[in-house]
Amino acid sequence: MMENFDPTMVNWARAQFALTAMYHWIFVPLTLGLSWLIAFYESIYLKTGNEEWKRLTKFWMKLFGINFAIGVATGIILEFEFGTNWSNYSWMVGDIFGAPLAIEGIFAFFLEATFFAVMFFGWEKVSKRFHLFSTYMVAFGSNLSAVWILVANGWMQNPVGMAFNPDTARFEMQNIMEVILSPVAVTKFTHTTSSSFVLAALFVISIASLFLLQKRHIVMAKRSIVVAAVFGLLGSILTGLTGDSSAYENGFYQPMKLAAYEGLYDGEHGAGLIAVGKLNPQKKVGDSQEAFEFEVRIPGALSFLTNRKFGSYVPGINDLVYGNEQENIMGAAEKIEKGKIAIRYLDAYKIAKKEGDELQATATLSIFKEFEQYLGYGYLQKPEDAVPPVALSFYSFHVMVILGLLFPLVCIAFLYFGMKGTLEKQSWLQVLGLPMVFLAFVASQAGWVVAEVGRQPWAIQDLLPVSMATSNLSTETVQLTFYLFAALFTILLLAEITIMAKQIKIGPEEI
Repeated sequence: MMENFDPTMVNWARAQFALTAMYHWIFVPLTLGLSWLIAFYESIYLKTGNEEWKRLTKFWMKLFGINFAIGVATGIILEFEFGTNWSNYSWMVGDIFGAPLAIEGIFAFFLEATFFAVMFFGWEKVSKRFHLFSTYMVAFGSNLSAVWILVANGWMQNPVGMAFNPDTARFEMQNIMEVILSPVAVTKFTHTTSSSFVLAALFVISIASLFLLQKRHIVMAKRSIVVAAVFGLLGSILTGLTGDSSAYENGFYQPMKLAAYEGLYDGEHGAGLIAVGKLNPQKKVGDSQEAFEFEVRIPGALSFLTNRKFGSYVPGINDLVYGNEQENIMGAAEKIEKGKIAIRYLDAYKIAKKEGDELQATATLSIFKEFEQYLGYGYLQKPEDAVPPVALSFYSFHVMVILGLLFPLVCIAFLYFGMKGTLEKQSWLQVLGLPMVFLAFVASQAGWVVAEVGRQPWAIQDLLPVSMATSNLSTETVQLTFYLFAALFTILLLAEITIMAKQIKIGPEEI
């Protein structure tokens, strides 16, 4: 493992990966959710035989196709970066992380791609039932791809089902089912997909609202909205439930992330949940300053969400950095000391093995095993390095939650007037609907920031710091590719917006 690294290069590598992931994440949630909405629209067409439902299905399918194509391009680049910028990471955990990615490519992507052509070009070439089946297979394949990607990401958040091999300095798979069925992986998939359903529903509502304001395609817009509003409302409920599960698991597996996105510096019994607040920008880990300039707190709620008990103790950032003997919490400071012991005896084991001293190798390996779980902490420079960016985590989390509470209310309003048959008369609601898709993208990106920034400084939680996961590249090389990717992705995004805007202007084709 590398012990010398260039922090500037690491930060640029982080920035490049974040850039790629965030651009890619613009396209992914829309693909996940819109594929199911299209399948539902086509199901109604098959059941009713009404050509208007076929017309609207084909319209939304065109927008889906544009988004899908560009999303694939950004996703391929993202996977390549594991080999270019993060080769040490790929070497150390490739056996585990690579398995779900390989499964995704072999099964899910090929399933998706096989039926994609039938869905788009098979309207008059196959039976209606087989075409509907193909549409559902595209939706199923898209979400199956998400399963394996999020299993891999869930393992990074909660590494299970593996063992560290001291001879190769690699983490090796021991139980793939434990990796797949990890509660973090399951919750990450359900929360991600359900929030994607909400985004897709709001995408339809925003565009259909535009049609209503323009007095165009009124029947098509109203029908699209009613189905999307039901889909969005159910997705919002599921998102809330899975979000609660995610917070509960954060408290158990990633308490530092939970403390960061709640701005909790000092642990509390009966900790309150911050509804809204403004962090004190001068606050530092370990000092005595107030954490907030102002806050609105729900008493006891954080303790309940974290431990399912109102009076329970929730550790804060200071507890997790410096430890808390009273609450039996080991801090990062002590873990770093143990981690350095693990590194020292791992090195001694390798030397003994190289020299053929089996007795010494056995003795040093035994001591290493005692401290192995703290190995990653040994590469941190100081205890405060274990703290993620608090402000970014806090504000991202609260933006996500506040918008998540708004979206079901919007869906209920559209559904109410849609069922009453007066939706086209509610110009105020149509205006409200226009920006919803943009707010949905903001909430989705904020959720990604919470998940990934809140995990810092770890590439693999508690086991591999980001600083030890990079490739041996110069800062200038990573900077150059950062700017190239920024330009390329911006062009792709502008291309998607331009093509979609043109299709929206044209509207659904006449049948």
